[in-house]
Amino acid sequence: MASETILRPGEIKDILLREIEAADLHGIDVDEVGTVLEVKDGIARIYGLKKVMAGEMLDITASETGNKVTAVALNLEEDNIGAVILGDYLQLKEGDEVRRTARVLEVPVGPAMVGRVVNPLGEPIDGQGPIVAAMQRRVESPAPGIIVRQPVKEPLQTGLKAIDSMIPIGRGQRELIIGDRGTGKTAIAIDTIINQKGTGVICVYVAIGQKASTVASVVERLKQAGAMEYTIVVVAAASDPAPMQYIAPYSGCAMAEYFMYHEGKPTLCVYDDLSKQAAAYRQISLVLRRPPGREAFPGDVFYLHSRLLERAAKLREDVDVVDNKMIFKPGGSLTALPVIETQAGDVSAYIPTNVISITDGQIFLESDLFFAGVRPAINVGISVSRVGGSAQIKAMRSVAGRLRLDLAQYRELEAFAAFASDLDAATKRQLDRGARTVEVLKQPQYSPMAVEQQVMIIYAVTNGFLDDVAVNRIKEWERGFHAFMAAQFPQVPDAIRKEKALSKDTEAALKQGIEAYRKTVK
Repeated sequence: MASETILRPGEIKDILLREIEAADLHGIDVDEVGTVLEVKDGIARIYGLKKVMAGEMLDITASETGNKVTAVALNLEEDNIGAVILGDYLQLKEGDEVRRTARVLEVPVGPAMVGRVVNPLGEPIDGQGPIVAAMQRRVESPAPGIIVRQPVKEPLQTGLKAIDSMIPIGRGQRELIIGDRGTGKTAIAIDTIINQKGTGVICVYVAIGQKASTVASVVERLKQAGAMEYTIVVVAAASDPAPMQYIAPYSGCAMAEYFMYHEGKPTLCVYDDLSKQAAAYRQISLVLRRPPGREAFPGDVFYLHSRLLERAAKLREDVDVVDNKMIFKPGGSLTALPVIETQAGDVSAYIPTNVISITDGQIFLESDLFFAGVRPAINVGISVSRVGGSAQIKAMRSVAGRLRLDLAQYRELEAFAAFASDLDAATKRQLDRGARTVEVLKQPQYSPMAVEQQVMIIYAVTNGFLDDVAVNRIKEWERGFHAFMAAQFPQVPDAIRKEKALSKDTEAALKQGIEAYRKTVK
């Protein structure tokens, strides 16, 4: 009697794997199917997917409802996969079937997305029907290299006098908006989007971890201003699971990149706000049992934000020769406005310092200024744009040169004068000029101003034409002045708009207009 061969469990497994691989080689379609081991807090542990890629999309079929839920493989461990579930994880349970898609996480992109409100997977949530997208684009993609970039030298006007004159933003720049809760960070971002009307800039507003009602009011405001015609709103609300909040900014960036790379257009991306994204990522990391702190490169919070913000760029203009004619392809740009919320004005905390070091400058909003009625509540002392005058038109550069220094000196003098009983004439004059400058730079929400109007009023205040106007009458004087110039001296704003510079003739006409208006006011 022949002796029977007894196979150990490990050998059985090896034989089966060899059989499957052989079947694969002979062209038999073999799907790699896995099983859910456990589901908790938006995370699934999956067994059986040997060839899965990091960041790959997985389809999980809920056994009870039959619905398909998308997940993304993040942790590739020795005997299982840790995947984050993008959707309702409560309908999944142990034993559910998981299939590979062989595609890294992608979102729909293209002109059809413009004017729509979508979730981070690109699915419409505005009730206006399905979106037929031009193509799909990977959510995570490498930043453009140095060779294909060019210097940031074209202004992206925000319409806010305080920013365009002292902390200018250029197309392709990354400018951080930072401050405590309720200091007007979102207001600056929304005003900037509204001000892009008619400039050809495509805007993407990414709302992360905000109340759905707050986002709805922002969308309504954009509609009223006619800004939804060139804007995409990506929403990962506070009620959405942490994985959705984590991928939202990358999805928004991918949607903007389509217009930068494929259509050569300037784009603007607002991430509101990255503090909530960092909190969501930390939550995911802890549940996946991966290190969430600063030592865990490439899984740390610094890399989380740097690989997003490095994708902002001003692309080089390429030249093609067709039929012996040179054709210039316009270089697109992606300007990033990340928003970070501080606690009690502490910009030296971990996440604020991270993002400050990644970006090309920051606009710091201060609670004390906000409650004192200075809005936008920009602290000129520590707000900075590392691009500087390169991102300004010549006219603005010529009138706003001393503005920042004068304002900083005024702030110091103001603090000193509070303790002084009597002041000399020069100090009093400087304080009076400073008070009027602050009043001119105040601006109500949702009312961005054209750059030529900004240049005219800043010229008037810095050259002392408002020194005899009472501080409480400045706003009224400014409104009347703009109306007067548009009616009586329209050549001045037209010349500034077209030439982008303040020539001697234009300056003489501007002075003449100011003097004529002052006479009518008196």
